[in-house]
Amino acid sequence: MKAVALTRYLPITDPDALLDVTLPKPVASGRDLLVRVEAISVNPVDYKVRAPKDKVEPSPRVLGWDAAGVVEAVGPEVTLFRPGDAVYYAGDITRPGSNAEFQLVDERIVAAKPRTLGYAEAAALPLTAITAWESLFDRLRVDRHGTDAGKTALIIGGAGGVGSIAIQLAKQAGLTVIATASRPESRDWVLKLGADHAIDHRGDLVAAVRQLGLKYVDYVLCFNDTDGHMAAMAELIVPQGNIVTIVENAQPLRLEPLKPKSAGFLQEFMFTRAMFQTPDMIAQHQLLTEVARLVDAGALRTTVGEHYGAINAANLRRAHVTLEAGRAIGKIVLAGF
Repeated sequence: MKAVALTRYLPITDPDALLDVTLPKPVASGRDLLVRVEAISVNPVDYKVRAPKDKVEPSPRVLGWDAAGVVEAVGPEVTLFRPGDAVYYAGDITRPGSNAEFQLVDERIVAAKPRTLGYAEAAALPLTAITAWESLFDRLRVDRHGTDAGKTALIIGGAGGVGSIAIQLAKQAGLTVIATASRPESRDWVLKLGADHAIDHRGDLVAAVRQLGLKYVDYVLCFNDTDGHMAAMAELIVPQGNIVTIVENAQPLRLEPLKPKSAGFLQEFMFTRAMFQTPDMIAQHQLLTEVARLVDAGALRTTVGEHYGAINAANLRRAHVTLEAGRAIGKIVLAGF
């Protein structure tokens, strides 16, 4: 099968950073689906895993953690799907990724593709939808059905893939959303998605929120630069409130300012359930099923920003460059080999 892979961890400007390769077609066993990949999207996790380091892979490593495709074959323990089903998923970071013609993925983290979307539009959703959903509803315990309506959520990095979904889910839960965006085009993007306010995360976040007439916010979701925003988040979170981040910190964080407020600092990593085979692993199948229902009902929109063409090394290198520069709005998708 065709695939894009790496053997060395190189700067993305090196033409050998990602390579077009041919690999054996995998075989489904257990609860695995063998999916024929039709489209993928690219996420910051892709370039973070690919980042330069002194390591050589003994065999080509395939990256990619967002896909939509068709079930080609199923393992003997599969009960949720059958060959021919159109599906979408984010996959498991501990296994070969989606930048290949065929991929094995556990059925418990897969759902039927939204009927109203093409493969590229569907591939833009899984990783960001899972991350946003788990951040809001599993980590922060926001009630999906409106009990928390009227509370405020500050979403830092609102124009990115995760922020774009989080804005929509937060609005459906009845929250007042303050989204950060640093450019005119990203500001327009978050407002079109439903944010009530757009402020610049490169400026003084505390002052910007206070100018809205708010002393505190009820929830903080950090999808951009945990180190740089930690002090502002600690200042803005309401007493007994919670902050959730998806971004690794590079330096030790000062959590002492949270102590007087009895405020919580939480982390979200959407691969946790698959990595540790948690008892509730099937929750990702269930939430992606609900996301598909919301999309088909017109209540949630896909977040495709740009389509970079076919799935090959050159186009994937281009996507990594864009993401590393922090210039993406929405999701970058690729389709076909």
